[in-house]
Amino acid sequence: MAGIGFELRKLMARDTLTGVARAYLYAGLISSGPMILSCFGILIIGTLSFTVVIPTVLITQFQVSVTYMIAFSLIVTGPLQLSFTRFVSDRLYEQRDDLVLPNYRAIQLVCSAVSGTIGILAMSFGFDATPLAYRLLMIAGFVIASNIWIAVIFLSSIKQYRQVLWSFAIGYSAVVGLALGLNHYGLTGLLGGFVAGHALLFLCLSTIVHRQYPGSRYISFEVFNRRLMYPSLAWVGLMFNLGVWIDKFVFWFSDVTGTRVVGWFHASVIYDIPVFLAYVCVMPAMAAFLVRIEADFAGYYDAFYDAVRTGATLQRINAMRDMMVRSVRTGLAEIVKVQIVVVLLMLAFGALLLGALHISSLYLPLLLVDVIAASLQVLLLGLFNVMFYLDTRRDVLRLATFFIVLNAVLTMVSIRLGPAAYGYGFAAALLIATILAIRALDARFATLEYETYMLQ
Repeated sequence: MAGIGFELRKLMARDTLTGVARAYLYAGLISSGPMILSCFGILIIGTLSFTVVIPTVLITQFQVSVTYMIAFSLIVTGPLQLSFTRFVSDRLYEQRDDLVLPNYRAIQLVCSAVSGTIGILAMSFGFDATPLAYRLLMIAGFVIASNIWIAVIFLSSIKQYRQVLWSFAIGYSAVVGLALGLNHYGLTGLLGGFVAGHALLFLCLSTIVHRQYPGSRYISFEVFNRRLMYPSLAWVGLMFNLGVWIDKFVFWFSDVTGTRVVGWFHASVIYDIPVFLAYVCVMPAMAAFLVRIEADFAGYYDAFYDAVRTGATLQRINAMRDMMVRSVRTGLAEIVKVQIVVVLLMLAFGALLLGALHISSLYLPLLLVDVIAASLQVLLLGLFNVMFYLDTRRDVLRLATFFIVLNAVLTMVSIRLGPAAYGYGFAAALLIATILAIRALDARFATLEYETYMLQ
């Protein structure tokens, strides 16, 4: 994310209200990515289609189908996301820009083959009653969504942010517009509009990528060289994405909270809607995280290691270390402050928001818990990001693995305790994981100078 940090620091350096506002706008949209925007788009499409799509169960089938598409595309591409980001960063550091695009194409090819195979297998069992067009659209949408995640990760190194944001604006306007324009065709129309809009978004992102980077070869598979791939990063990507979704799977397939919707896709009406809204509500926190961590921490991180490499005084090195720690604390505190405001707004206006979406106000307590949980997830992401800077990949992997187990177990306990406890399992798992990540990061900062000099 160094390129993003560079751009944000440039905007913040203008020291004007417009510059700060633009920095937070860029950060919010870029950090949110297709996942949160997809959640927002799904809610809009469903809300505006209730008077057109009959029976309304088709809307539920569409929303559930797209949710599974997003969930599994994130999990399947998780092993590629972080490892590819590290590969790109290393190649750019070596000034071997010509290797970036050929390996990006290799990642795309493998991603398309794997996701396409999984999509075909998934649609081959339990979906005989659905139209063929539905199954084909699900396979195509799954492949496109998987490639979008790779493109978004790749774009973390691109500085043409205005074009990136225009791509998001065009893509998601098309997603909503086409889905609403085709909603009179029922489930197939809604899904077709969604997939077509995502295809347009992916085309826009790919165009930017191919214009930005040269390539002497068309395709290269160096990214899959074990020496360059960092398997631990691949495992972190898989574990963290699985950990984030495991509580949803538990609710979906529980006999108490889950119901079958289409094929073998299950959903939990009581749990899914508040979670969707909660992820939309964390956009301000994600913007604050990206601005403070990437714009402030990254600068002090570079200054610390520059001081080490150039033989600066111990006082200078310690000062830069202290500024790194302070910037992390400030960033995490800002995330907490922003989300406290969001929670208070939900307390004041949550019932009105749910009413505008034709959702019962009985969902409000669960919505508040999920907003807090999603805020903790942003905190955990921020801590993981700092730990990646400090190259503590094994600590992150252990925490991500522990988070999966903790989230699954506590979610099952919350279901046994009854509706009043729903959501608390996810929130408690994130709280415990966040506390452990803070302790691990404190320990790393306490020995940073020793490990920098003595363990090289």
